[in-house]
This record gives sequence, structure tokens and C-alpha cells, in this order.
Amino acid sequence: MKLISSKEVYACRIFTVAEERAAARDGFEIERSIVHHPGAAVMMALDRRNRILLVRQYRLPARQRLWELPAGRIDPGETPLAAARRELQEETGYRARRWRKLVSFYASPGYVDERMTIYVARDLTAGLANPMDDERIEGRWFTQKELDEMICKGRILDGKTLVGYQTWKLHRRELGL
Repeated sequence: MKLISSKEVYACRIFTVAEERAAARDGFEIERSIVHHPGAAVMMALDRRNRILLVRQYRLPARQRLWELPAGRIDPGETPLAAARRELQEETGYRARRWRKLVSFYASPGYVDERMTIYVARDLTAGLANPMDDERIEGRWFTQKELDEMICKGRILDGKTLVGYQTWKLHRRELGL
């Protein structure tokens, strides 16, 4: 497929929306409204007891406060790892000495190009959080048993948290995590 047209129809500080068309050599065409997002870094911070740090904040689209892995947008010129380091400190106050990429995925590729990259953060040092003005973030450590129960009861609704936690559980030994 080859992109044959793209027209930006909306822009804000977080993303843009474009009307785009792509065509294959045989004449097949796709036309979509695409949300262009710079991507996000997600942090799975683990303490010495392998507890996982989640944050809870109000998510306007979901109309509720959700428990989720800390995450944030990748700023222009920033690598996903640099964004992860910055966002972990901003949202939780923690800094990590060891980082390991866990997985990268598209959040919802039917209409948005946002790619999320999840990192495992270890050897943590506590500090002061510095959230954005429009964020009220509560942090809490959870055991694997608590997270498993929350997932089974439908209390974890955030996709990146489900992907990150389940991927970590499946591959932590082979990745040395």
C-alpha cells in the first residue's frame, strides 16, 4: 500500500487528525481518518519484592479514575526510553537505575498510529513527583496476587497495563526480569 493523500483536519497539543487515502498496485484503496500521535512510553516499575507500581487518575474519556501503569507522551526529539525516565519521575517521583524494554505495540491501529513502548524499571530511588497541572495522580504498590485479582474482577481496564503486566508475567524469567 502507498499513501496517496493526506490532509490534516484537526490539530491540538497532543495529536493531529488527518483524512488519508492509500492504494495498492491492483487499485484497491483505503480511506480513513487517522489520529497521529507521537507515541507513549510506559513504565512498569518493580520494587525489590517484585511489587508493581500503579498510578490512579481520572480519565475523562473513560469518565472514571483508573489504575494503570505510569505512562506519558514522547516529546519531539525524545526517545521512548528518555520519555520513560522523565515520565516515571514526573508522575511518581521515582528514578530507576536499570531499564529494560519489555514490548512495543500499537494501542488501536484501526484509527490511531500511537505506538506504546513498555519498559521495566528496577533499582528505584524515591523522590518528589512533579505531575502536570491537569493531573492528580495517586500511586500505590500492588502484589502480583492483587493485580491478578483486580484483572479477574474487571477492575483493571487500561489496555497498556493489561499488555504490560501479562507480557511481563509470561517472559520475565527468559528476559531476566
